[in-house]
Amino acid sequence: MDNTVPTNETNEVRVELNGPVPQHVAIIMDGNGRWAKSRGLPRSAGHAAGAETFRTIASYCRDIGMKYLTVYAFSTENWRRPQEEVEGIMRLLDTYIHEALAVMEKERIRIEFFGNVSGLSDNLLDLIKQAREMNKKVTDGVQANICVNYGGRDEIRAAAAAFAKDCMEGRRSPEELDEALFSQYMYSKDVPDPELIIRPSGEIRTSNFLLWQSAYSEYYFTDCMWPDFTPFEINRAINDYNKRSRRFGAV
Repeated sequence: MDNTVPTNETNEVRVELNGPVPQHVAIIMDGNGRWAKSRGLPRSAGHAAGAETFRTIASYCRDIGMKYLTVYAFSTENWRRPQEEVEGIMRLLDTYIHEALAVMEKERIRIEFFGNVSGLSDNLLDLIKQAREMNKKVTDGVQANICVNYGGRDEIRAAAAAFAKDCMEGRRSPEELDEALFSQYMYSKDVPDPELIIRPSGEIRTSNFLLWQSAYSEYYFTDCMWPDFTPFEINRAINDYNKRSRRFGAV
């Protein structure tokens, strides 16, 4: 049973970790817009609050020994949102990377990007290049994988196209293909599959997130909106995960 007590400052329940920390946790950062609407605020305020939550959660995951944190920041479908909202999200991403570049080495947080980043602005592409260079200086801590212009189906399509191209150009043959090799064509190559995927906001669906990598992931759903997400919510999800039996298709 979780060791829980109310905090003194708020009505939030303090939840302590009761077991080992998964190596890789992924989060669908959902609920920013509804969080803002419930407070009479513009959706942009929800995204700004969600960005602050990401900073807090990434640092906490590092502190408890997690190796990889993957977050769904902007999907291939999110381009359909109002232009003003899309531009606001891109400005937040720009601000976050700028700030991260100054503290990545000190804070022991590496940043990688999953998705078709070629569709982003030249300024963002330059910042992503700088972050990837900075990663070489961070030898421990947590790797935060930010999924931007990302879709699970599109990732699989791109991987299949890349493998087919290699076959056509004589670098591979169809007979070589197995799951391990195909995984190397994914954005997440060399990153272990997530053991746990968390979705805040009360929605219960995968939303095209890590379709290949989540084959045997455990899912945890919560009504908590992403801007309200705290380290105690991470603890609650991990404690629930540690109660489960992962059999990977066996008995």
